[in-house]
Amino acid sequence: MTDLRAAVEAVLPSVRADLERLVRIPSVSADPARAGDVLASAEAVAELARGAGAAQADVVSAAGGRPAVIASWPAPEGAPTVLLYAHHDVQPTGPRDGWTSDPFEPVEHDGRLFGRGVSDDKAGVATHIGALRAFDGRPPVGVVLFVEGEEEIGSPTFTPFLEAHRDRLSADVIVVADSANWTAEVPALTTSLRGGVDCLVTLRVLEKSVHSGAFGGPVIDALTALTRLLATLHDDKGDVAIAGLVTTDAADVDYPEERFRADAGVLDGVQLMGSGSLLDRLWTRPTASVLAIDAPAVADAANILVHEARAKVSVRIAPDQDPRAALDALEAHLREHVEFGVQIEITEGMLGGGCALPTEGPVVEAAEAALTEAFGVASVRTGMGGSIPFIAEFEQTFPDATVLVTGMGDPLSGPHGLNESLDLAMFAKGCLAETLLLDRLARLPR
Repeated sequence: MTDLRAAVEAVLPSVRADLERLVRIPSVSADPARAGDVLASAEAVAELARGAGAAQADVVSAAGGRPAVIASWPAPEGAPTVLLYAHHDVQPTGPRDGWTSDPFEPVEHDGRLFGRGVSDDKAGVATHIGALRAFDGRPPVGVVLFVEGEEEIGSPTFTPFLEAHRDRLSADVIVVADSANWTAEVPALTTSLRGGVDCLVTLRVLEKSVHSGAFGGPVIDALTALTRLLATLHDDKGDVAIAGLVTTDAADVDYPEERFRADAGVLDGVQLMGSGSLLDRLWTRPTASVLAIDAPAVADAANILVHEARAKVSVRIAPDQDPRAALDALEAHLREHVEFGVQIEITEGMLGGGCALPTEGPVVEAAEAALTEAFGVASVRTGMGGSIPFIAEFEQTFPDATVLVTGMGDPLSGPHGLNESLDLAMFAKGCLAETLLLDRLARLPR
């Protein structure tokens, strides 16, 4: 461990420099105008893989998909093969004036590095490169590095990509570096993830908008009808009121409400919604959220009855909930609860399953030991309220592989939001933990 720690410390400056170089590439997969940047980001990752000793490193994609990278380091005789996953695409920045610095120019402040994608998930890419570089490009296990380019838009071509490159991606262990630690000081393995479904719901009342004084009263406007419909998604306690959704129990971790309120930035006086334990509500019970509404802006408001309104509704589902059944339940609820005969149209969106990952076995023990050694405190097992649907696809495609979910986020990282950041001390420990993990996996009985 002493030698590996020294090796990681020696490569960390170059790894951080490479992370900053990746952050400077605005690889926003949701923006067609950034297609060239997404390609440039993939090419930069492939270059890093070659520099870390990859025998082969290619930029590839499925038909219509964004560019990904597959790189490989052949396994020594008798050693297992480990697939290291991360993604190089990032979320849009949101309002630039909400950032304290240029989101694509990394800046360090108080031990944290700020920039879009710095934790989600270019730190995951850098962690993998750092571990491989610590072994001087000759890891003690076979390694397949798979860095995806469309995770932030729901991995739409992931299934055909797996089918096309199944042989190259086959592994005994899969390490997904796209989650978070319990805190910057306490490492975690994520052992359950919720799935997610969403849809667009459009309500139409009139052929066109009409004067609210001349016609208001007998007919409801579309925006009022929409808000009344969306209000039915929860009961009076704040629990999701959609029939047919599954609930399960969460991992047993102490998470005081005061810490949650601080981590989430809940304003004073705002009550938490729902019943049951806090972690059940966060990790394993369904949630319903209205992500957006298309309606006239306040600045453009006129005294009219709005003839049409639309909303995007997202439902997070329990790890073992069938996503098709969940989306059917959401659609049935919306159709059943729309009022006054208002016309409704539903357009299906994301359909992603959750998963419950192994918590027993030598691979899990090796991962927890590596995290504990690197951080100096015992690792914990956590759930994740967010969704990474492709993990379930990994499990289905490679049923004999053990999937481990780690990450370089912490409660202050703010992925997807303004001023996303990475705790640099945690990042160093994460690089060491992955290096120790590869070493431990090499010594496990095959």
